[in-house]
Amino acid sequence: MSKKNLKISVSGVRGIVGEALTPALVTSFAAAFGQYVGHGRVIVGRDTRITGDMYERAVIAGLLSVGCQPVLIGVVPTPTVQMVVEEYNANGGIAITASHNPIEWNALKLIGRSGVFLTQCEAKELLDIYNQPHRNYVCEEEFRNIRKLDNTFSIHESKIFDNINAKLIQNKKLRVAVDCCNGAGAPYAVDFLEKLGCDVFALNTVVDGTFHRRPEPVPENLKALSQAVIDNKCDIGFAQDPDADRIVVVDEFGKPIGEQNSIVLATEHLLSRKSGKVVVNIQTTKSVADIAEKYDLECIYTPVGEINVTSRMLDENAVIGGEGGSGGIIFPNVHPCRDSFTGMALILELLSEREQSLRTILNELPLYASSGAKVSISSENALKMIRALIRKYKDEKVSTIDGLRIDWADAWVLIRSSNTEPIVRVYAEAKDSQKAEELANKFIKEIEAYV
Repeated sequence: MSKKNLKISVSGVRGIVGEALTPALVTSFAAAFGQYVGHGRVIVGRDTRITGDMYERAVIAGLLSVGCQPVLIGVVPTPTVQMVVEEYNANGGIAITASHNPIEWNALKLIGRSGVFLTQCEAKELLDIYNQPHRNYVCEEEFRNIRKLDNTFSIHESKIFDNINAKLIQNKKLRVAVDCCNGAGAPYAVDFLEKLGCDVFALNTVVDGTFHRRPEPVPENLKALSQAVIDNKCDIGFAQDPDADRIVVVDEFGKPIGEQNSIVLATEHLLSRKSGKVVVNIQTTKSVADIAEKYDLECIYTPVGEINVTSRMLDENAVIGGEGGSGGIIFPNVHPCRDSFTGMALILELLSEREQSLRTILNELPLYASSGAKVSISSENALKMIRALIRKYKDEKVSTIDGLRIDWADAWVLIRSSNTEPIVRVYAEAKDSQKAEELANKFIKEIEAYV
């Protein structure tokens, strides 16, 4: 078995199907996780990948072997799995999904008993168990039965409706296009938006084990959504990824506004109504910090990784948070997790409350142009390269909480190793697109020269 494309991190374990992520490995990881969380219920959900059923069975075998009770909730968004863990007081949860990765990938996202992902320390403890030569397998008389739960998305939906002004949105009767990427949001998005009074024009809602567009919701993959917005005279368009934890927005002219600006809209909406701190990861646009400053509030940065953001949000009692680079919106009143459905509701509430077009609202916000790229590089070489750049730019304003971020008055750049792929990501922002592109290209060349 090749482990070249197996990634084990705070984000979970993921790999290419059959090459690195085999059923045997998944069973072993599930058994280690079951041993780690103790005998009890473990919620198991998945996205729509054709390999999901196979890996669900492997997870069941692993959990049963160490005395856990698998509770299967089928194809649901990852945030639904997290909320069901908390709702049913389960020992933990496993979401079988590779998120935005291509169809040939799959993964296990591991959730603790509080309904959030494992912390760095917890993940290390789990890996210690996984690497032990023996597992605490139970005998036949200690085997638990498999349980199934239906309609668990209703728990998720109810939490959102309890924390937004649904009537306000319903009265606005917005026209909304949504691209579900044939993923875990596909069975639920249309009904959810219709309950908010929207006229819905949906794309990629068939669940057939494949994705009819490339799964990462970046502008080049959203041409059909953009056209649907234009053709149907929509007020807004939304794009989900395969496990429906991230959301990307298209304006009324069919123009994608960028993954970063999902959290910008949510931040502007919530901080205009309530004082509190904002927590975002280091890869998030400076627009969020500018908005917080406008309201005399604090913006706190964390390393990339949802658990890093949610842990700090809970510590700081933050009002809103997220991961800009992934279109991740975290509204803790619903649940401390990235959630596309919560994101859609908040942005629709913003449009309804202000009675302005999306583009008008965006034009009034402090937005930045961005440029980014990926450079293939091993984790070991990436670490050495980043250390070299830290030494080179030590006299600039730098942050090293996750990779290297260098800030200037009206621009910044981040170089960091991915948690999910054997690459280094370069991300640059500036007030105009030319400067952002020049800044990104400068550092790409420096990395390539090192490689």
